[in-house]
Amino acid sequence: MSHDLTDVRFLTVQEVAEVMRVSNMTVYRLVHSGDMPAVRFGRSFRIPEWAVVAAISTRVSDAG
Repeated sequence: MSHDLTDVRFLTVQEVAEVMRVSNMTVYRLVHSGDMPAVRFGRSFRIPEWAVVAAISTRVSDAG
């Protein structure tokens, strides 16, 4: 899946945690396990918004 970088919006771990209603640690676990792609900027991670939407959509379809 290719994305034009001008269209990509990056979210912080805190923002992703708020959207998904989970803890920051859960987001870090998803990133470190490879279940959620992320880009590292210095000591922090940024997650593409499309990856969050995909993760939520996948989890909702798995549950029901």
